[in-house]
Amino acid sequence: MKVLVTGAAGFIGHHVCRRLTATRRCEVLGLDNLSNYYSVELKRARLAELAATEGFRFVQAELADAAQIRALHGQFKPDYVIHLGAQAGVRYSTENPAAYVESNITGFLNVLEACRAVPPKHLLFASSSSVYGAGGRVPFSEDQAADRPVSFYGATKRANELMAHSYAHLYGLNVTGVRFFTVYGPWGRPDMTPVLFARAICEGRPLPLFNAGKNLRDFTYIDDIVDGVIKLLLYPPAEPPAPPYRIFNLGHHRPVEMRLFVQMLEALLGRTAQVELLPPQPGDLIETCADLTRVQAAVGYAPRVPLEEGLRQFVTWFRSYYAFPA
Repeated sequence: MKVLVTGAAGFIGHHVCRRLTATRRCEVLGLDNLSNYYSVELKRARLAELAATEGFRFVQAELADAAQIRALHGQFKPDYVIHLGAQAGVRYSTENPAAYVESNITGFLNVLEACRAVPPKHLLFASSSSVYGAGGRVPFSEDQAADRPVSFYGATKRANELMAHSYAHLYGLNVTGVRFFTVYGPWGRPDMTPVLFARAICEGRPLPLFNAGKNLRDFTYIDDIVDGVIKLLLYPPAEPPAPPYRIFNLGHHRPVEMRLFVQMLEALLGRTAQVELLPPQPGDLIETCADLTRVQAAVGYAPRVPLEEGLRQFVTWFRSYYAFPA
């Protein structure tokens, strides 16, 4: 089958493409704009690993370029589309909201329009636990309102969900949105907690813990996330209901306090963190925890990798990639 993956040089996109090509039954076209929001070198290293796999082809493309996206989609004619390309980062969205409109709103519109012109069997797109915002009740379930995001990033992801619903309703597109919960693992983004914290610990720099380290996060290992994405991709929304549209959480359902997370990293790295306890950060949620009832019933999704093992795998990769000796 033919699968188009946007954000293929990103953390989750890289792992999804690896899993698809490993089956040897998929022809994968990966798109990414290789933005400099974080290290382009890391993105190219991910792509270099993918380039060695059979069935993968990469094209540098800009989601905001409607003509380019429509042409690539129309020429490839994918059976399935996995849309992971986006401007990420909760805190950066307070500094540069225009980047989020261009990538997350305009870019997603262009993907939807391409799918409307040449419909795939299924479009699966990335949302975020950030959509739950101030109105969320832990554990977060998909039937909650999600109408009060506390970050602009979360607002753009909620807008994506509403846009997708309208295209499913108006044009009959089979669409599924997945709300990711704090994904971590090898090849992770350098602007996310595991890499930021591990580097600070290894370099002996101050490690800021907002809300005095009391925030809780539902850390989910990358392999579990990929399992959920592939399972959901292969089972488009059944008819009825109408429109053919669904939303699912993909998380671990075991939130961990950030102070404990730091202690686990310290033990694995064999070094002590220079912790700075700070007030809460604007736009941050105090706690995230995924209710997995709906996705378990739909495709039998069940996370298998405990945080202890996932962090061990992450630290092994981190030491190798960033050349920090044991």
